[in-house]
Amino acid sequence: MGGFSTNNFKGFVLALLSSGFIGASFIIKKKGLRRAAAVSGVRAGVGGYAYLLEPLWWLGMITMIVGEVANFVAYAFAPAVLVTPLGALSIIVSAVLAQFILKERLHKLGILGCVMCISGSVIIVIHAPQERAISSVQEIWNMATQTAFLLYVGSVVVVVFILIFHFAPQCGSTNVLVFTGICSLMGSLSVMSVKALGTSLKLTFEGKNQLIFPETWFFMVVVAICVITQMNYLNKALDTFNTAVVSPIYYVMFTSLTILASVIMFKDWDGQSGGSIISEICGFIVVLSGTILLNVTKDYEGSSFRGAW
Repeated sequence: MGGFSTNNFKGFVLALLSSGFIGASFIIKKKGLRRAAAVSGVRAGVGGYAYLLEPLWWLGMITMIVGEVANFVAYAFAPAVLVTPLGALSIIVSAVLAQFILKERLHKLGILGCVMCISGSVIIVIHAPQERAISSVQEIWNMATQTAFLLYVGSVVVVVFILIFHFAPQCGSTNVLVFTGICSLMGSLSVMSVKALGTSLKLTFEGKNQLIFPETWFFMVVVAICVITQMNYLNKALDTFNTAVVSPIYYVMFTSLTILASVIMFKDWDGQSGGSIISEICGFIVVLSGTILLNVTKDYEGSSFRGAW
């Protein structure tokens, strides 16, 4: 069993707060997207940007930013294997709010999905590895430039370009996996950069200035590029498909890729017992099963479900 250290606890609490804000932001932003489309007649899913003039969309954006900031800080204290799966709780928040605010019906079995997400998250939290001590941004840079992680980054960039320039124009509006795939792939890279940047800032605040190193600023640029790309395609996905479809699929893909990236780059599982690793994987499978159940039991009669698969 992984030790639940003080840093892990701080990361855990921040991740919970993050999930609440991000889950609510999905609903507020979609409400704003609907209002903007009603006024302009052009939806974000087909290239419209009228939502930039909609106050409600900006409120959702601010809510998401608050959640992302909490998430950002959480990664500075706890490993991605612990923080990222807790994002499942944002699905529960968005699914429940979607039923009451957007009238997107959540099937009774969706409650079981919510319980599974929570149960799986608890298993992961209990068996999560401790955050490894990092003394400088150069140490993180060495992790980021190891051959295995560079191969992962190269693969992600190639697939994202193929999705954006080949599949998005052809079937982006009919297949939910295109937009969410772009978000998830870029998201796995942004989390690694966010963790690197967050750790650098944490060390700086502790008196070990990391802002004098170019690596810190490089990670900051990568975070900006990845986040902007994510937001653009997440808006397209939310506007084109039912929230009950987008949220679970985005979570499953994003979390799987992020954990894979973190295990490669930060070697989260090094030093853990086989039992703890298996327990984490089982907990993750339970969470994935819960999100799939939420997806399967969504409102099939919703007009935005057309061509989701």
